[in-house]
Amino acid sequence: MNTIDQLLPGKPWPLGAHWDGQGVNFAVFSAHASAIELCLFDEAGTLQTRCECLPGHTDDIWHGYLPNAAPGLIYGLRAQGEWQPEHGHYFNPNKLLLDPYAREVVGIFEWRDENFPYVHPSPPETPPEQPPAMDGRDNAPWALKARVVQEDSFDWSGDQSPGVLLPDTVLYEAHVKGFSRRNPAVPEALRGSYAGLADPASLAHLKRLGVTSVSLLPVHYALDEERLAGMGLSNYWGYNSLAFFAPSTRLASQQGGVNPRDEFRAMVKALHAEGLEVILDVVYNHTAEADGGGPCISFRGLDNASYYRLSPEPPVGFENHSGCGNTLDIRQPRVLQLVMDSLRYWVQSMHVDGFRFDLAPVLGRSSEGFERDGAFFTAVAQDPVLSTVKMIAEPWDIGPGGYQVGGFAKGWLEWNDHFRDGMRSFWLQTGEQATSLGDFAKRLCGSADLYQGSGRPPSTSVNYLVSHDGFTLADLVSHNERHNEANGEDNRDGHGNNLSNNCGAEGPTDDEHINELRGHMQRALLATTLLAQGTPMLCAGDELGHSQQGNNNPYCQDNEITWIDWAKADDDLIDFTAWVLSLRRQLLPFGNHWYSGLSDTLGLHDLHWRQASGEALEGDDWGNPDQRLLGCLIGQPGRAKAPLLLLVNPEVEAHDVLLPAGVWQAVLDTSHPRGLTRWQGQGEAPFALAAHSLVLLVAAGTELRC
Repeated sequence: MNTIDQLLPGKPWPLGAHWDGQGVNFAVFSAHASAIELCLFDEAGTLQTRCECLPGHTDDIWHGYLPNAAPGLIYGLRAQGEWQPEHGHYFNPNKLLLDPYAREVVGIFEWRDENFPYVHPSPPETPPEQPPAMDGRDNAPWALKARVVQEDSFDWSGDQSPGVLLPDTVLYEAHVKGFSRRNPAVPEALRGSYAGLADPASLAHLKRLGVTSVSLLPVHYALDEERLAGMGLSNYWGYNSLAFFAPSTRLASQQGGVNPRDEFRAMVKALHAEGLEVILDVVYNHTAEADGGGPCISFRGLDNASYYRLSPEPPVGFENHSGCGNTLDIRQPRVLQLVMDSLRYWVQSMHVDGFRFDLAPVLGRSSEGFERDGAFFTAVAQDPVLSTVKMIAEPWDIGPGGYQVGGFAKGWLEWNDHFRDGMRSFWLQTGEQATSLGDFAKRLCGSADLYQGSGRPPSTSVNYLVSHDGFTLADLVSHNERHNEANGEDNRDGHGNNLSNNCGAEGPTDDEHINELRGHMQRALLATTLLAQGTPMLCAGDELGHSQQGNNNPYCQDNEITWIDWAKADDDLIDFTAWVLSLRRQLLPFGNHWYSGLSDTLGLHDLHWRQASGEALEGDDWGNPDQRLLGCLIGQPGRAKAPLLLLVNPEVEAHDVLLPAGVWQAVLDTSHPRGLTRWQGQGEAPFALAAHSLVLLVAAGTELRC
């Protein structure tokens, strides 16, 4: 048993609890606390010995060293200071707090009144009166606690990042649990876990598809919101982080006594062994402590006024650029350090290959608004670790000036909702409401209007039709209205389709024509996304026809609505997706450079847009709503590579298209269930282009691997 009164001053770094082989050093930031206490617990969560204040205090870091302490030690913190909520201070020494640098979280959070810093109002949605009265009850029996870990305990021998280059990158967005939870080929005990994603059956599917980088929905330790818990629901997606260094315990099978941290590492190692990168969706814009009416679990109790953006005038309120009640204040150096330390930890200790940042403009918000060259982005750009991994922004938040598509710095990729909305409209709508050929061409070719002017390459644009947030692809072509009744908000949440799509009646149908049409649409949308210039992203399940029963906001549905139903997988659609990605790898229709449309001295264009008649698309043709057929001749002036021809027909009827001179062979036809075609023919002759289809042709004799 450790004797806490042995505490020595220790060192103010590194932050958190770290074992050096002889004892554990504790270091905690708080600029406004008058003291920080350390409390030790046994496995049952019972206080092991009395709490003692950390004796060292250096530059707002409270620190102490406990000799003979070792990994496995369970601890919590208490903060002493002023109780002044009206000025942003919630110090309450009755509340046990989680170390923000905790590597492993112990316990299961309960929505109990004891976990709130003030006398909890009823109902809980009611904001407390200002100033609220401090709650004097001790929450230690129910508080989350941290466990000291041994950082270098995992065998990484042989592990190496695949280092996939941007032009070769194909993202695959997946939820750890939803991906394998219903896969009968995965051992039952592993389904829905890190180990389930690392299972050979899961890896085989990813390799069959040909994706390169698995982009995982949040795996940081997160909590369910109080409202969801009261409804018997949970935050399935996990965008409610609490511990930025600890992997979620919910996503671990913990078979064989393996802790969640090492199970996650084993997953990364298994994916790397197959040449697959691991990208993490991370949420550094807010925490699970919500607004001023929220609980006191960690940051709020340690130093609320430093960790969160607060309004400048009393009574102090929380700035809410995240829509979740609070916003982390990256302007504060120690908060910026927390984010940077967390990112480096996941790269260096957990071996991940990059990050996708939820509501990324929050990270660049100064007191004046979003700054593309703000402290966070500057720190990342010069960091010897983080500057070498993939950085992807969700380029919007809900604060003033929060829509920043095209506004990020060089080196950052961005989710491109212009591509999403434009391509959906092009394929699913008809008439004047549909995307014009001009807008289609811009999105097909890297969205130069957004990125070229700032000197960023086409790979900057993350092209997607569907993500976790919205309809699945199968539901997108089947529903005009959302069906979110299971979410408990009277179907008011989520977004409408905003597309009066031409795929037929709402809901399931046995009509053969409607089902065939939906299949055509799915394949055309998939091919457009996977062949377009930029970095494509596929949402897990869309390659096999996964449906969420029309729910386009299933963030709280940890059940068969969201879990991929492998028993109903469309094998033809899987084969189709794999073939399109194979063609992308072998032909790379568009390079990672901007096209001019001009010709070289031999008259060869790098990009030439054609009408069905073979004439060039010019002037008013680009915006003409009656002009819907498109041919794109992709040349390689000065190179040995033969040109490619992409033909597009979103119309309800087939049309003849005149081919350029030469002998052509079709290698992809989305009107076929698996995209296969054997067509070959002479140019300067009509080609029958099926309705709702995309066709890719190459020079006859081009060798391709099947």
